[in-house]
Amino acid sequence: MSSSDNGGRDTAPEVVPHGEFDGKRVLVTGGSRGIGAAISQYLRDRGARVATVARSRRTQNPSLPDLITGDLTQPAEAERVSYAVLDRLGGIDIVVHSAGAATLSDGGVLSMGEHDWEVALETNLMAAVRVDRALIPAMKSQGSGAVVHISSIQRRFALGASVPYATSKAALTAYSKALAVEVAPYGVRVNSIAPGIVETEMSQEFANSLDDGKAELMGLFGGVPLGDVAKTAEVAELVGFLVSDRCPSVIGAEYAIDGGTMRSV
Repeated sequence: MSSSDNGGRDTAPEVVPHGEFDGKRVLVTGGSRGIGAAISQYLRDRGARVATVARSRRTQNPSLPDLITGDLTQPAEAERVSYAVLDRLGGIDIVVHSAGAATLSDGGVLSMGEHDWEVALETNLMAAVRVDRALIPAMKSQGSGAVVHISSIQRRFALGASVPYATSKAALTAYSKALAVEVAPYGVRVNSIAPGIVETEMSQEFANSLDDGKAELMGLFGGVPLGDVAKTAEVAELVGFLVSDRCPSVIGAEYAIDGGTMRSV
C-alpha cells in the first residue's frame, strides 16, 4: 500500500525545513526504539543534536551517537544521567519523555503486586519528574525550553490488565499540567501527547500473539474508527510542532493521537 493509499500516514509529511532545529540540544528518554526512536530521528534529521538514554549498552548502535546508559527509575542514576546530558550537549533546549513500561495481569487489579505498581509508577511518572527536576532549571536560566511528556489515552480509561500503567499515565498528565503552569513565566513550555495504539515492534508482537491480530488489538480499545493504528511518524511530527517556535502559546495542552478511539469530550 502506498502512502497515498492510506492518507500518507506511513511517513511524516516533509513540510518543515530540515534545519528548523539547528543547534538545539535535545534529550529523548526511551529514544532507542519505537516512538522514542522516531522522535529522535525526526529531530536529528532537522539539525538537532539528540541524546538518548537506555538502560543497557547493548542498545548502542551507530544511529545513536549520543546514547547515555542509565536507569531513570533510580534517583541517583537519573540525576547522574541528567548532568551527563548537560555536560555532553553543553546545555539543554528540549526534553521529550518517551520512556514507558507496562506490566500486564490477567487476574484483575487486586492480583497486581507491589512490583507491578512500582515498575509503572517509577518508569512512567517518577523518571520524568527526576529528569525534569534536574534539567528544567537550566532552561529557566536561559529563558527558553520545551518539554513534552508522552502519556497515553489509557489515562482516561484503564484496561483491566494494565491498571498500574493507566494510573501512572494519568498521574503523568496531571503532573505535566501543573508543571506547565509553574514554568511558563520562565519561557519554558510543557505539553503532553496521549497516543492510542501505535504501530511499533512491541505492539506488533502483542498483536501477533492474538488470534485475530491487529483487529483484535484494536477491539480491546473499543475499536478505532479510523480503521488502523497510528504510526510513529505521526507522533514525531506532533512532537516536532510542540517543541518548535511555531506554537509559542501552546502550553499545558494534551493532544490525542488515537484514530478517534476516545469518544469522550
